[in-house]
Amino acid sequence: MANLFDASNAPEGEPQTIVVGDFVQWKRSDFIADYPSADYTVRYVARISGGGSNEITVTGTGQTSHYLFTVSSDDSDSFASGHYYYQLEIERNSDNERIVVDRGHFMVVPDLDVNQADPRSHAEIMLGKIESLLSGKADSDVASYSIAGRSLNKMTFEELVNARDFYRREVKQETNEIDIKHGRKNSSTIQVRF
Repeated sequence: MANLFDASNAPEGEPQTIVVGDFVQWKRSDFIADYPSADYTVRYVARISGGGSNEITVTGTGQTSHYLFTVSSDDSDSFASGHYYYQLEIERNSDNERIVVDRGHFMVVPDLDVNQADPRSHAEIMLGKIESLLSGKADSDVASYSIAGRSLNKMTFEELVNARDFYRREVKQETNEIDIKHGRKNSSTIQVRF
């Protein structure tokens, strides 16, 4: 594995996952020729899903062949765990006019070394809470969870079953994405032999 602290080894494109407290860097080389750093500022602006106030801004530094984006450990240590949506903005320095050239999403996950952080995704946590309600073994904090503004313990049986099925699909999709990323076969892999 290449040394990921070395800027020359920065991967092309945004990370899919950022661990709270990690140093992260990446590059974008697809627009440096059209938007030279002397004339333009390039930045990512990301906001946590659900419309929270957690906003992340990462400004790129112009290199010869690409823009380099760096997040220090200190900066990512303040990130709240969750699913973020980002837009990549280019601003013309001469008049501050802006265009959005790309949009996407990434996950910020907790550092397992800190405060016994729960490593499960939101979907896994919600699935566990709903299944505990359905089995009659709900833990004491179930009342603090809600879906679409309704407390879990106030939902009908049918609503809980529908929510459980939704979160099961979410967990399966997350698992499949992890399997694909690591080159493992998953339930959506179809094998054909001729």
